[in-house]
Amino acid sequence: MFKTLKNIWNVKDLRNRILFTLFIFLIYRIGTFVPVPGVNTDVFTATNQAGNALFGLLNTFSGGALKQFSILALGIYPYITASIIVQLLSMDVVPKLAEWAKQGEMGKKKSAQLTRYLTIVLGLIQAFAMSIGFNRIYGTQMVPNATFADYALIAIVLTAGTAFLMWLGEQITEKGIGNGISLIIFASIIAGIPGHIQSLVNSDFIAEGQTFLNIAKFIIIALVVVLIIVGVIYIQQAIRKIPVQYAKRVVGNKMYGGQNTHIPLKINAAGVIPVIFAVSLLQFPTIIAGFWSTHAWAQWIIDNFSMQKAAPLAMVLYVIMIIGFTFFYTFVQMNPTQMADQMKKNGGYIPGVRPGKTTATYLTRVMTRLTMTGAIFLALISLLPIALGSWAGLPSSIQIGGTSLLIVVGVALDTMKTIESQLMKRHYKGFINK
Repeated sequence: MFKTLKNIWNVKDLRNRILFTLFIFLIYRIGTFVPVPGVNTDVFTATNQAGNALFGLLNTFSGGALKQFSILALGIYPYITASIIVQLLSMDVVPKLAEWAKQGEMGKKKSAQLTRYLTIVLGLIQAFAMSIGFNRIYGTQMVPNATFADYALIAIVLTAGTAFLMWLGEQITEKGIGNGISLIIFASIIAGIPGHIQSLVNSDFIAEGQTFLNIAKFIIIALVVVLIIVGVIYIQQAIRKIPVQYAKRVVGNKMYGGQNTHIPLKINAAGVIPVIFAVSLLQFPTIIAGFWSTHAWAQWIIDNFSMQKAAPLAMVLYVIMIIGFTFFYTFVQMNPTQMADQMKKNGGYIPGVRPGKTTATYLTRVMTRLTMTGAIFLALISLLPIALGSWAGLPSSIQIGGTSLLIVVGVALDTMKTIESQLMKRHYKGFINK
């Protein structure tokens, strides 16, 4: 490993990319401490425990910016929601978006631009709701004598913070290493680890933790953490190789084809994106209901959709959404029909399978089985730490930390593969020798 790290540092381009990514992280962390003008942030500090109970996941994904109510308090949530909407509409729902999806790189640029515009719109709506809702929760103490102009200023600042985060993520993707948005979420979760440790130390779990039962619980939780890490690595690395053979063909004076290769189909081609999408959508009803928590209907939503309380309905919806998003994202990334057409155009075929439609059907069947296996495994790993945390009586922020662990390990693996591919181009050995 140390030799690999030395190789990374010796490659100027790779070193610059990593340093650039770390520099973006530094800017992001500084931004989480810049307060929104006109807001009494002491209210948030004084009611920190209540804020974590309602908005623990939002605070985790914003790197603590929500607790400080900084200019980045809105986080990257509007961008994630906008991405989900655009990708769903691209599945032959809106013909124009479906056409863009088939245009390759140019179509991706158009979809990305639409996602940015939609992010701003959703950010403004969510920022207005957040500013008004928080002021209602804290009894108009957050913004004394607030007017519409005050709320508008707060909403514009928060939306600008989200746009800035979106830009930082795109800069990491272009000039840094790995997927920028995922790494922003990764950095947010890592920044929250000290807070999780403090919550654990201050909790009854530690205060009464001299008993044999709590020690046994702690050992079980530690084993589950190791199991989650091993499981995520296993599911992310596992692939099925579909053999492909290319027929020989003569073009001019040169002969092409004739070689054997394979299509590597991953068991979980979607990575941790389904978990991020599912958590984002599942938290939305409880966040909105939290602004009207004194009403019976709002309390019912909080009780039944709360991941912190491990509510049965919330857990069932969580699993369903993870499985659904895994299928959706996998088939968006890898279209069996397009793969079959490309193989046919290049003279390739799967032994024993007719080229064209039959190949597309075969690939769809294989991908469906693999994706179902990966989706169920991903859902179980996501559900396990939440259920176990609720059973052990851990603080709600620590329970959410189980899902965060899954995201951190998945993003770390993806980033490691990106670094490894850069090293392979320069004939260096990576972290995983094959």
